[in-house]
Amino acid sequence: MARVTVEDCVEKVPNRFELVMVAAQRSREISSGGEPRISRDNDKNPVVALREIADDKAIPTDLYEALIQGLQKHVEVDEPEEDGFDAMAANPEFAAIAGQVGEQMVAGAGMSIEELDDEEEEATPRQNSDHPNVNYGEADEAGRND
Repeated sequence: MARVTVEDCVEKVPNRFELVMVAAQRSREISSGGEPRISRDNDKNPVVALREIADDKAIPTDLYEALIQGLQKHVEVDEPEEDGFDAMAANPEFAAIAGQVGEQMVAGAGMSIEELDDEEEEATPRQNSDHPNVNYGEADEAGRND
């Protein structure tokens, strides 16, 4: 390699290690079928890559990004995380189990689903009243172990 070419490139990319990395990336691009952006003049791919960098025909930041992308094994995609309950509710098996547990809890309280709906309506606060009017008639009697 011509010393002049490397000295010209160091002005564009001050870190010599990064210069080697981006020049190698551009050299690989040329080897895999990319068109050289300058005349080849019977030079090999690494020299052509350095001459392109020196002449501002190849942008080092773009080559650096292409190098990083080429080395990545797994690209993370930011997806919104599901709420735990939403994920479980989408599962039909969980929905069936949740329904059974709900029915068992209502039955354990000595109530039925219909009675629960009626009592929920009674338990909602009224605008004119400070306290809701709740009737636990059958539930109190079924829950006692006298």
